[in-house]
Amino acid sequence: MSQNSNPTFDHEKLDVYRVAIDYTTRCFQIARGLSGVHRHIRDQWLRASQSIPLNIAEGNGKRSLKDRSRFLDISRGSALECSAIQDVLVATGGLDSDTSAELKSLLQRIVAMLTRMVANFCGIKEGEADYQVVVEDSKRVLSRVCSSSSSSSSTSTGTTSRMVGMATNEIYAKHLY
Repeated sequence: MSQNSNPTFDHEKLDVYRVAIDYTTRCFQIARGLSGVHRHIRDQWLRASQSIPLNIAEGNGKRSLKDRSRFLDISRGSALECSAIQDVLVATGGLDSDTSAELKSLLQRIVAMLTRMVANFCGIKEGEADYQVVVEDSKRVLSRVCSSSSSSSSTSTGTTSRMVGMATNEIYAKHLY
């Protein structure tokens, strides 16, 4: 896809797709200079880099959000694989650290965008709901009604606490309908 052409398909309009194509192009340019002991990692890098935009395109064409998320998640995994491949190439002298840092900045953008997209498709955000939470320990029983949109709530003793790191207590949560 040249930069002067107009996008034909929906996936071509996605910034994450365009950044992935840019990353893949850069990988191919660098891979031309890799041979000998680096030939196997070069081939793996080319496959993984191609997998990023290909899975974005295929996932964007899926009708169900579950399928779309699965392909975007695969694309994200391929981007993380490329990062590890670059680490191996730097460690073995196949890639200089400055070039790797430039490429990793593209990978960070790709991973961040894909992570947000998958989170939006998976419906990670919880809707408003009230929960009855009972915490039992050896000294007292605390009861509270929590809103799912807040991180803290008032207990029956009037204190405010977060329900984090209470591994020694038995925690029961029941959704109020």
